[in-house]
Amino acid sequence: MSEHATQESACEAVSATTDEHKLFEPFVGEFKATVRMWMGPGDPMVTTGVMTNSLDLGGRYLHQSYQGDDMEGPFPNFQGRGYWGFNTVTRKFEGFWIDSASTFMMSEVGDVDASKKVWDMRGEIVNPETGQPMGKRSVVVLKDNDHHSMEMYFTMPDGSEHKSMEIHYTRA
Repeated sequence: MSEHATQESACEAVSATTDEHKLFEPFVGEFKATVRMWMGPGDPMVTTGVMTNSLDLGGRYLHQSYQGDDMEGPFPNFQGRGYWGFNTVTRKFEGFWIDSASTFMMSEVGDVDASKKVWDMRGEIVNPETGQPMGKRSVVVLKDNDHHSMEMYFTMPDGSEHKSMEIHYTRA
């Protein structure tokens, strides 16, 4: 095979959608969200909003658009945007998130379990209190076509994990 043919074949493989991309289909649509955030000891702050998900770029990515409900508190008019995809080269799922409550971009990489319903995604952010890197882990669970959840954990300096958020989504 010529070098040109090899490059062409590799490009085709990189751009192809796979069965892993089809795993995003149950997430497509509009979902009501109930968010619980722990910002320290005690009861969580509870907010609500709507997540609208669509497939983008030929089904290669799930585009996420979140709009929080009007509310008082530390994050009024909260908005978030994200993308979730499957990298056919690394064979890993990749996620990217930005929102109106921060100025940093969050990315994570992970895998789905054998049931094809639980994703374990890991990344790193800079701890805003210390300026030091801090591990971040998200667990996404597809319960059925109308319900899914996400839990987020941060790794503390002592190595322990702290649950910082959980979101339950129900199809609107």
